[in-house]
Amino acid sequence: MSTRRTFLKQSALATAGILIAPSSFSNIVSNKKTEVIIIGAGFAGLAAANRLKQKGVNFTILESQNRIGGRVFSHKMDENLVVELGGEWIGESHTRIQQLCGELKLNLLNNQMDTHLIYKGNYFPKDKWNYSEAWIQKFQDIKENYKNFSPADKVALDRYDWWHYLINNGCDGRDLEIRELLDSTDFGESIRHVSAFSALAEYAESSEKNEMDKKIIGGNGLLADRLAEKIGKENILLNHRVSKIIQINNKVKVLCENGRSLEADKIICTLPGFALNKIDWLPALPAEKIQAINELQYARINKHALLYNERFWKDESFDLITDELPHYLYHATKGQPSAKGILISYSVGDKANVIANQSNLWNASEIQRTLQPHFGEINQLLEKQVNFNWGNNDYSKGAYALYKPGQWFNVMPKLKEEFIHTYFAGEHLAEWQGFMEGAVNTGEEAADKI
Repeated sequence: MSTRRTFLKQSALATAGILIAPSSFSNIVSNKKTEVIIIGAGFAGLAAANRLKQKGVNFTILESQNRIGGRVFSHKMDENLVVELGGEWIGESHTRIQQLCGELKLNLLNNQMDTHLIYKGNYFPKDKWNYSEAWIQKFQDIKENYKNFSPADKVALDRYDWWHYLINNGCDGRDLEIRELLDSTDFGESIRHVSAFSALAEYAESSEKNEMDKKIIGGNGLLADRLAEKIGKENILLNHRVSKIIQINNKVKVLCENGRSLEADKIICTLPGFALNKIDWLPALPAEKIQAINELQYARINKHALLYNERFWKDESFDLITDELPHYLYHATKGQPSAKGILISYSVGDKANVIANQSNLWNASEIQRTLQPHFGEINQLLEKQVNFNWGNNDYSKGAYALYKPGQWFNVMPKLKEEFIHTYFAGEHLAEWQGFMEGAVNTGEEAADKI
């Protein structure tokens, strides 16, 4: 099957309020010669550094925050319970990140969910609801037919949105409303804003659970920690926000807001578009790349985690899609031994903005209002809450990239293009876009070019 990766490589179009974790990293620069400067200590930057170390290439990572991991953010809410406030899912198809976990002695936990539904005031337990038989068969046929799509078919599909594609293929009424609820959680916005190609490619190439299969025991942030140990923490400079990049002749010079400057031969830049646009480039970035950066949107996602002193949902694999304001709730501590448990209320788009602007008391009451008719009074079980809104994050202004109609084969290739001595990486440039796997893939690919 022709995947997004192979098509992007073969197609001519493709070639044309934050919580801060403490850190033990040093800000002392070693005396060795720096050959590559990596901007960003998220998974793309750490993966690039790991590959460069294997190749014997010297490097230094510059990270603007005082922690590593980027948009992966494991948070301990209780002595024994960890939740992911950022990147969460490792799919069955995410082979590279699974390989890294094996190499670094990190164990993976099955985290597949069985979805319950609240729709029009009625509660449907797992296995007690589904799409219509007609739509189930139709969608299976659509995914099978995707294998036969030509490059021209894919480009044409990218020109319009996923909602229209579903309507045009017979999805309507209850089926369409539930697809909107479920699919919008994958893309972080309404499916009216998502490229039909981006959506269909993800569903046609995904595992049965749509890559929501595994998590790292102890928190996904452990992978960042192990990679940092492997590449050498002394090579990571925290609190070094890049302000200017100068590329003249065969050298690059990177200036930081704290006054530090470094010189090297090459740069690997892993920043999301919003942060990338804040750097002063000399020479300036090409106009087409600047336009692509300005066009790329990032998904508005809010995660509201609630610690309860008992797991009243009675199902380790519990998740729940609703047509109410909390939108999507899931058991975030599946397989973590404790009588207590954590639900995350996961909201996207306009709903995320509404919830992020309210108090913890308001959010708990709204979740209580949604669940009470079906689970009883739960507020007396609530011990602690924490809210994280990626739409307000100063570094990314969103959780992950959102490719709108017409952008996958137009905007992404421009963002991928090298600029003098600078190579680019990050989840927004990956075929597994929006996943940790994609960040790792692009970081390693950028390092392989050096």
